[in-house]
Amino acid sequence: MRGRGALLGIAGFWLASRAAMLWMLVNDFFSSNVVRVEITATYHNWYNVLVTWTMPHNDIMWQYPPAAAAIFLSPDLLPFLTYFQAFVALTVLCDAVVLLGLMRVARRSDGSMAGAVLWLVTLPMLMATPFARYDVQVTLLAVASLLCLRHRPKLGGVIAGIGAMVKVWPLLTLLGTPRGKSTREALVAAALSCVALLAVFAALFRDTLGFLGNQGDRGVQVESLGGSALMAARLVHLWPGKINFQYGAFEYVGPYVSSIARASLALTVIGFLLLLLWRVKANRWSPATPFDAALCAIMVFTVTSRVISPQYMIWLLGLAAVCLTSRHTTQRPIAWLLVVATALTSLIFPVWYGSDILTNSTLGTILLCARNGLLLYATVWSGVRLWKATVLPKDSLAAQSA
Repeated sequence: MRGRGALLGIAGFWLASRAAMLWMLVNDFFSSNVVRVEITATYHNWYNVLVTWTMPHNDIMWQYPPAAAAIFLSPDLLPFLTYFQAFVALTVLCDAVVLLGLMRVARRSDGSMAGAVLWLVTLPMLMATPFARYDVQVTLLAVASLLCLRHRPKLGGVIAGIGAMVKVWPLLTLLGTPRGKSTREALVAAALSCVALLAVFAALFRDTLGFLGNQGDRGVQVESLGGSALMAARLVHLWPGKINFQYGAFEYVGPYVSSIARASLALTVIGFLLLLLWRVKANRWSPATPFDAALCAIMVFTVTSRVISPQYMIWLLGLAAVCLTSRHTTQRPIAWLLVVATALTSLIFPVWYGSDILTNSTLGTILLCARNGLLLYATVWSGVRLWKATVLPKDSLAAQSA
């Protein structure tokens, strides 16, 4: 009965919280067109091009791998609804599937319901944003890949490959797979699924790889780590730049912006090299190591990116939830830091985005610097905890074996 009561409580909270998110999505007081515009304008415009079997590569906002087209065409599955209604309905369905997957894996002998609770409770903290972006769908692919890797590495690899062809980053879920047969199987399956999907979309659509030319010219987005540094400098009149809307985001333009963009790319490369070094040095795996490594990797690439959009928090929450499904995770304190960062993110966007973030007010600057500083701290701490748990001195490892 206690189990049935818990399930009823989860179901009731999910229904109530998601209904509130949907209400905020359609209510102008909570969700202005700034939130809905991605679906009503951007995605719908891409849909109108995609139905002609052409990728919208002429739109500089199209910066996604070819399989993303399937997400933007998916509202056709519900032809009795408008494009907006169908897209949101499918996003809510994906949210429910993520929750069910987290609950199912919690039933393992070393499982925990903490992951499901984290996803259930913290996603609504982002208000309507999760249902107005396609990142819940991408997060579902990453979560599914991780949850399959333990017992079905080939399937996990296939799903990671599909995710890579939708938004690249889910491929990093394979970083922490244990050395040996399972890793080889997962990597081969991911590679084959990537190649197969690329071939299918290249056969069906024109200009399949046109997105590659639209990504390299991105600047420094206001909400990025580098952007918060410029924001602080601008507040105290140490930097004379301004904000422009370009490449589908509000970005800084002015002196030193290109240098900060290059520094961000350099930090991403350094982060990738450190992750590879961890992979080489790691000599102790627990059932949670693939989960922990995936979260750490995505945090590294998020924090060092020239862009930190509010929907990126959906990725981090999804991976943190997967970590918390295992009692062996090293990332429990990191997950709770991400909860705080999520709360700050909702204040940044959409609550005070136009009034304080884009106007570079003192409140907006403090909020953004606090959120990004917290993410940076959590990323470093995540890496340190992962390293300490998995890279053991040879004498310690030998003593444990004995």
